[in-house]
Amino acid sequence: MYMSRTARFLLAGFTALIVFALYFPILYIARLSFNKAKSFAWPPRGFTLEWWTGAYHASGPRDALLRSLETALLASLIAIVLGTLTSFALTRYRFFGRNAVGFVAVLPIALPGIVTGIALNSGFNRSGIKLSLFTLVVAHATFCIVIVYNNVAARLRRLSPSLEEASSDLGADIFQTFRFITFPLMRSALLAGALLAFALSFDEIVVTTFTAGPGFETLPLWIFNNMFRPNNLPLVNVVATVVVLFSVIPVYLAQRLSDGALLGASGR
Repeated sequence: MYMSRTARFLLAGFTALIVFALYFPILYIARLSFNKAKSFAWPPRGFTLEWWTGAYHASGPRDALLRSLETALLASLIAIVLGTLTSFALTRYRFFGRNAVGFVAVLPIALPGIVTGIALNSGFNRSGIKLSLFTLVVAHATFCIVIVYNNVAARLRRLSPSLEEASSDLGADIFQTFRFITFPLMRSALLAGALLAFALSFDEIVVTTFTAGPGFETLPLWIFNNMFRPNNLPLVNVVATVVVLFSVIPVYLAQRLSDGALLGASGR
């Protein structure tokens, strides 16, 4: 589509403005983590690593980081298993209620986090299950499954079933076919889904607020509980920067994996 130079200039300027509005606050928080002052004052004053050193030695942020990593890893592992099985069932088989099952599978990602959190909290309480790491991992897994399911299902739809049928015709059983044919072709999609699920779980706060046990703080919860304490504000900036890094890196790797897989498929 042809666009005049003026239109291209205006579109580029508008895009740059939107990108600036989206990412400048994040970059500013990262800059404040090296700021000598404890406030959000503009412009930043000087440069120091004091707050990063303090955050490293403080037990609160360190324990919260370990809990966030533990929760995200466990939720991602559950999502890998259940999301993969669900994607195979809904893309490779036809059965009564298939569309309804597919709708239920993707519904958790569409529901507001506060609705999911309240519903799970009420369900756990009525079942007599005390809030703990277990309830938190289950809660995170409910929406992480959708991420893995979408990635794996999209890859399976692009894979021809004839490859698996040919493997069966040559005498391979279902496990050999999966190991040598299906899994290598869907491996990048599975890893990309796992990375996205990890990133989504790591920075989740709304569902976490309703399903974490007493005294169990993940990194986002630690930020929320300390951001209104002036003395802890510099540490909050450091921890917020760490959360951004732990969220951006998996998303970037997942995008690279997806792009590489698409290029490989087009090359074949």
